[in-house]
Amino acid sequence: MKFTADTWPKDRWPNFSHKEMACSHCGDCYLNSAMMDNLQDIRNKSGPLTVTSGYRCPHHPVEVAKDRPGAHTSGKAVDIAVDREKAYRVLKLALGGFQGIGVKQHGEGRFLHLDTMTKDDGFPRPTLFSYP
Repeated sequence: MKFTADTWPKDRWPNFSHKEMACSHCGDCYLNSAMMDNLQDIRNKSGPLTVTSGYRCPHHPVEVAKDRPGAHTSGKAVDIAVDREKAYRVLKLALGGFQGIGVKQHGEGRFLHLDTMTKDDGFPRPTLFSYP
């Protein structure tokens, strides 16, 4: 579903903003509501979360560099800047509602990728993967 700053459901996802979830390349914001509900549930249980990447349009530089568009272009994925103990807590919570979990927990820029993609979306799920 497409969201704008004016249609953002602040009461449903009070801890996230349209600005942080919109594509940093074009400003569009197409999000899957079930994914966002799962994310809000994790936020309710874990405390503050910093979104580093929400929706990405197919023309976003990160997506253009891929062989095929990734989960972020579907509106079913989010990257959260989190590390150490909090990463462990968020990971445990994510296992209840997310089908794709990517882990980058070394060096600078540690994060967790969470998505609700399925086999029907053309992605092998459930899966856990790591970033180099």
